[in-house]
Amino acid sequence: MKKLISLAAVAAVSLGQVAAAQALNLTAAVGQTGESTMTYRIGAQMDFNRSWFQTSVGRLTGYWDAGYTYWEGDKTSANHSVSLAPVFVYEFAGESVKPYLEAGIGVAAFENTEVENNDLGSSFQFEDRIGAGLRFAGGHEVGIRAIHYSNAGIKNPNDGIESYALHYRAAF
Repeated sequence: MKKLISLAAVAAVSLGQVAAAQALNLTAAVGQTGESTMTYRIGAQMDFNRSWFQTSVGRLTGYWDAGYTYWEGDKTSANHSVSLAPVFVYEFAGESVKPYLEAGIGVAAFENTEVENNDLGSSFQFEDRIGAGLRFAGGHEVGIRAIHYSNAGIKNPNDGIESYALHYRAAF
């Protein structure tokens, strides 16, 4: 747990340093695993402030995402994780509402290696995500997201786990 708190503190300080130079977005998400365990996630995002392949249809952009997830369980199976990932977003053109698709691959650290009946094999995990949603004028966003965690076979066992969530994002 001390390692996890230290990692979270380093991430928060790093984000705070960069946030002074550019806007920070915050998200809250509620989800569920395939085995019905509830997940609660808070995160902070910093936009890349770049666009690629911009056309009348849309543009490719992205953001850095740092998050903390609480994996609900009974007294012996609850878990915590922190993660950091670059996320690429294809944002479709629109006036007040812009639909988007997102995908990213990052890293995560879990407090312990068991979630539900899944043995993750190691605290270090890769975080793969896909999602879709709507961005509104004023910087608000709602969307759905699927996030998969796995150690990519670095250590056995490698059961992995997924969380399917609804999220809300606000710009500050």
